Amino acid sequence: MAASLTRFTRRRARNTALVVGATLLLVAITHLAETTLHDIRFVTGWTLFGLIVGLALFDLRRRIPVLPLGSASDWEQVHIYGGWCAVAVFLTHTGAGLPDGPLEIALWIPFVAVTISGTVGIWLSRVLPKRMRDHGARELYDRIATRRAEIAAEAQALAISSARDTGSVTIADYYQKELSAYFQRPRNALAHLTGYQGHLRLQQQQIQSLHRYVDARGHKILNRLSELVEIKDDLDYQFAAQSALRLWLFVHVPLAYGLLILIAVHAVLAHAFEVGPS
Repeated sequence: MAASLTRFTRRRARNTALVVGATLLLVAITHLAETTLHDIRFVTGWTLFGLIVGLALFDLRRRIPVLPLGSASDWEQVHIYGGWCAVAVFLTHTGAGLPDGPLEIALWIPFVAVTISGTVGIWLSRVLPKRMRDHGARELYDRIATRRAEIAAEAQALAISSARDTGSVTIADYYQKELSAYFQRPRNALAHLTGYQGHLRLQQQQIQSLHRYVDARGHKILNRLSELVEIKDDLDYQFAAQSALRLWLFVHVPLAYGLLILIAVHAVLAHAFEVGPS
């Protein structure tokens, strides 16, 4: 474990140093070009285009994992730190200023959106898989709805049988008022993604408070309902986390391809106006 952390720390330090070094070199070249009255916007523009193309190749590698093109982990590292290089080149190319024309705005907005969605995706892919290990056994995404229905059916059966077994409708009434809807569909997605568990503690406290109104048979039913609430909460966490890990790709990847097309159009127009009609 310690050796693995050391390798991870070294890799992060090395990659960060490469990005910082490349950025400083780019800034120095830009400053030198400005002092010698050279325009390097075409250089930074084509560099940015090349970087975006290279970053897009990671999606092809992800879609075709059987290709012998190196490990997915290495590709991911190149994609992450190449992305930060692209941000540095973009800021150099635009002068770190706001856009002032329709095409510049059309390029600026998707680039910022791709950067933000990529940063969010890095955070999600680093944090959520670790947290999922603390929320029950990993459930396949396509199996979650089926498992939820099984839990809901057991909870409903317990609530129905409680009136007969305890001679009281306390548990059945509570189930109808608080738990019936809870078991039917995913809940508390935002709370799960932010690590908040106040909703679970509140439900467990409510179930615990019912023990005073029922007999020993009722206690047994309440204890099982409490377990089912916790199992359902873990399942909701799995659903929220896996949905987030899928959703950010549906945002990031199309934006990146759209940005690539816009940059190509921008390059063609920039060269056309630079050369001018003869």
